[in-house]
Amino acid sequence: MLSITILLGLILGLLVGVIFHEVAHGFVADRLGDPTARVNGRLTLNPIPHIDPVMSILIPAILIISGSPFLFGAAKPVPIDPFNFRNPRRDIFLVSVAGIITNLIIATSLTAIYHIISSFTIDTIFVYNLKEVLGGMIFINVILAVFNLIPIPPLDGSKILASLLPRNLAEDIAAVEPYGIFIILLLLFVPVGNASLLTLILNTPVNFILKILGLLSSTP
Repeated sequence: MLSITILLGLILGLLVGVIFHEVAHGFVADRLGDPTARVNGRLTLNPIPHIDPVMSILIPAILIISGSPFLFGAAKPVPIDPFNFRNPRRDIFLVSVAGIITNLIIATSLTAIYHIISSFTIDTIFVYNLKEVLGGMIFINVILAVFNLIPIPPLDGSKILASLLPRNLAEDIAAVEPYGIFIILLLLFVPVGNASLLTLILNTPVNFILKILGLLSSTP
């Protein structure tokens, strides 16, 4: 069972991660000629405009209550109008990648702080709890980065893949979007042994990144 400090880190990391993720999409889109997110007030770190009742609250709550080994969620997607882009396929790729890179930057930055704190010879209760909070925040941002790479609409991975494929195949991927959330929920709740199918998909790349960060044995 997760400790209170790790759970706090996961929740705090999820809140920070999804907000910065969406703001990164909007910021890059704005720089590439699409002001839609800015005009709609989504280039803000205020969490209220970004909260999605299902993906930001319901799904994380279900995962916490069920004791899932993975916690993830998402904010309300920022509005993007690709018709404002000068090079739509290239710019959609850049906008989509921006959120994933942002989560990895957050994870890497927090990892640096984690290792600095770990180098202290004084290991008080405060330091121990702080390390657990940081570990939870790092862990959830790595998960957000990997989760969003899954090529199922509306996740970023589907837009990245579509921008690299011929137009007819890209349209086929876009056509799946109305069913995307149901596919994700199916992956989440279909059991495979003691885990869900989604857990199995995320496990290897998440552990690979945590190993690179030197945190595999220190994260929840």
